[in-house]
Amino acid sequence: MTNNGFTRRGALKAATGLLGAGLALPSSQALAGVPRSEGYAQVPGGKIYWRKFGAGGKTPLLTLHGGPGSSHQYLLPLQALADERPVIFYDQLGCGRADAPEEDSAYSIQRSVDEVDAVRAALGLDRVVLLGHSWGALLAVEYLCQGRGAGVERLVLSGAMASIPQVIAGFERLFATMPNGWGDKIHALEKAGKTGTPEYAELVQAFYDNFVLRVPPTPEVVATLEALAKSPAYRVLNGPNEFTIVGKIKDWDRRKDLKAITQPTLITTGEFDEVTLDCHETLRDGVAGRARLAVMAGCSHLTMNEKPERYNALLRGFMNEA
Repeated sequence: MTNNGFTRRGALKAATGLLGAGLALPSSQALAGVPRSEGYAQVPGGKIYWRKFGAGGKTPLLTLHGGPGSSHQYLLPLQALADERPVIFYDQLGCGRADAPEEDSAYSIQRSVDEVDAVRAALGLDRVVLLGHSWGALLAVEYLCQGRGAGVERLVLSGAMASIPQVIAGFERLFATMPNGWGDKIHALEKAGKTGTPEYAELVQAFYDNFVLRVPPTPEVVATLEALAKSPAYRVLNGPNEFTIVGKIKDWDRRKDLKAITQPTLITTGEFDEVTLDCHETLRDGVAGRARLAVMAGCSHLTMNEKPERYNALLRGFMNEA
C-alpha cells in the first residue's frame, strides 16, 4: 500500500500518545443496559462487520462511515441515540473488522452502494434513517440518486459533498488561508516528490489540526485511524494522500441529480470543515426534499467527536420532527 504522503493516518502517531488521558465516550456508562448485538454479513466481495445498539420502536438509524477506508469506531458517540431507536454501525469492505481483499477491483463506488442494500437486507432494515459522514455521505447521495431510497425515511449528511471536484476546489481555497506561504510550500514539496519528509508531515498536521479534528482524539478516533492505516480501500478509491485525490472517486459528481433525493434532509458541517461550506450549500439547495443546514461553531470535519452532545442533539431533534 502506498503511504508516502501525510493523510488522516498521519495523526495516528500524535494521537496514540493521548490514549492514557482517560478519554472515553460520554454515553458508555449511560447505555450500559441498552441491548446490543454484533455479527458479520455477506456483501458483494466478502463479509462486513456490524454492530447494533438499542431496540426502541422508532425507525433505526443506519450509519455509513467515512474514509474511504476508515471504520465505524469514530461514529460511536451516536450510541447515545440508542435510547430511542436501534443505531447500526458497520465496517465497510476493506475496513476495520470486515474482509479486506487486496485486489483493486474489489473497491468501487458501485460496489459500496450495492453493499448498503446487502446490509439492509441482512439486518432486516426495511425502514431507516440513513446517515453518511464524509465518504459515507457520498455513498448516501449516490445510493439515493440511483433510486434506492425505498424505506429511507430521513437523511443525514455530515461533512458532505455532491461533487469531488468541488471538494478539491475547496481544499485549494483552504490552502490559501493558511499562514506563512503554507500552500506554496506544500505544493513545492509535492512537486519535488518530498511528501515523505518531516517538513511535509508538519505542514499537513497543521491543516489537520485546523480542518479535520480540533480536539484531542478519543480512543475511538485512534482506533479508526489505525483501521485507515491498514485499509487498501483508501489508496484505491482516494489516492496516495489526503490532497491528491486520484483514485476511483476523483471525478464523482452528482450535482445535477440531487432532485432525486426527496427525503427530509439534515446537513451538518463544522465552521472549519475541510469539506467547505459551499459543498454543503450545494446539497441544501439541490435536494428536492425539505433540507436544513446546521453549521457547528468551533468544529471542523469530525463534528461528532468534537462536540458529540451538540451533534446528537441536532440528530435527535431532526429524527423526532413530525
